Amino acid sequence: MPKPRILLADDHTFVLEGYRRILEEHYELVGTTGDGRALLAAAKTAQPDIVVLDISMPLLNGIDAAAQLKKICPTVKIIIVTMHADTEYVRSAFEAGASAYVLKGSAVDELELAIRAVLGGHSYITPLITKELVDVYLSTTSEKPKGLTLRQREVLQFLAEGRTAKEIANLLHITSRTVEFHKGQILDTLKLKTTADLIKYALTHGIVNAP
Repeated sequence: MPKPRILLADDHTFVLEGYRRILEEHYELVGTTGDGRALLAAAKTAQPDIVVLDISMPLLNGIDAAAQLKKICPTVKIIIVTMHADTEYVRSAFEAGASAYVLKGSAVDELELAIRAVLGGHSYITPLITKELVDVYLSTTSEKPKGLTLRQREVLQFLAEGRTAKEIANLLHITSRTVEFHKGQILDTLKLKTTADLIKYALTHGIVNAP
């Protein structure tokens, strides 16, 4: 029986090496990547069964990468391994298509548990996320606040990383004017006023890492 194929994504080499040591005996590791866009390209080629990824990655964060992964590889199982324990991250991860959510502090003990769960068609949330957080995650509201589109989130991440409108336009294959239009829409949607406000928002919501 062939081993399940796993693709790993994290912007820290030592973390990827740790995952490799945990998994290589029982799974086929088909690649490692250090940013969200490289992950999407690798997934197209490798067609993994499982992707293990962090939330805070350069160029494209893990939550937005997960949403795009499900379009590229609809059957892939996505496991988020992250330092973020806040319920909003859990909610966003599962809404983006993740099947499991593990905290980095417990990954050594729980990563294989999560893999076995998702391969069996189940979801997995680390027990280190308290019952209160899970209760909040599972609760729904009748109306959700207006959110950003995927393209707006991409532009926001690049702006928060300090890239110019021209650089963003080249990366996304759009015009600089379109980038500025998206920036204006983002400010309006989030009710913010300045680029500094956007950077603070991106840091607070795990879209980029703190420097």
